[in-house]
Amino acid sequence: MANLAFKNILPKIADNNFQGHRFALWGFILFTLLMSWRAIIHMLFEQYGFHQIANFQAISGDPDPMLLIYRFFSLWGFAQLIFCIVCWIVIFRYRALIPLMYLLWLFEWAFRTFGYPLIREEIAVQGLYTYGMTPGSVGAPYILIILLVLFGLSIFKNKV
Repeated sequence: MANLAFKNILPKIADNNFQGHRFALWGFILFTLLMSWRAIIHMLFEQYGFHQIANFQAISGDPDPMLLIYRFFSLWGFAQLIFCIVCWIVIFRYRALIPLMYLLWLFEWAFRTFGYPLIREEIAVQGLYTYGMTPGSVGAPYILIILLVLFGLSIFKNKV
């Protein structure tokens, strides 16, 4: 018989003893690798990420507004990278916190799936600033489902 151990989200001891399913551990490593790659692209290759990947159009003006937009895009990538570094620390030293990290990722991707369409849909729908949907908005529902499954596996515990 198996159960979900919700107490593993905030364990009493934050050690390297991950008690969830092995698939959740490897899923977390792969997801953190992907999110680290995303953060580095946003931070260091902001023009490429902004136009070729995210499908945003260049905006002209005097002074050039794109320099400021690229800076904010790069800072967003840096913020993403900081969270990924925390995830890597958890992977190498504090694996008991993986369920908590999954929960934090779930908050981000749930908001991308349900929150952004409510408050920012007009940007993509109007097509004033974009050539199409960003990969993050298109893939968000699928990533959310994957994260929900992996989160469930991370707190899954076999009864002994």
